[in-house]
Amino acid sequence: MSTATQTCNAYLRPLRDAMDVLGGKWKIPIIMLLSIKERRFKEIQREIGVTAKVLSAELKDLESHELVRRTVYDTVPISVEYALTDYGRTLERVIGEIREWGVHHRERILERA
Repeated sequence: MSTATQTCNAYLRPLRDAMDVLGGKWKIPIIMLLSIKERRFKEIQREIGVTAKVLSAELKDLESHELVRRTVYDTVPISVEYALTDYGRTLERVIGEIREWGVHHRERILERA
């Protein structure tokens, strides 16, 4: 493998890793929502408009990457709350930058229309 290929792979591998964790339609909106405050499952589902099955899978995946914390409260009925971990909060700046880029991109595209 050439040095150029190794350099390219070393640059792209972390990007691929990040995209694997954050990729898809729902993970970034979930993180953004939880960055405001912790929420219950149904609140997240209602606010971003995702099915229960998909939301459950996405939350489990975010938990496995230590970005989201799931807390079960011993109430009747049992209540579960989701919150960003400190590690998950490290994404707030990154997601904020992506959002900002999206705002400018939308303005640019709408100006052409």
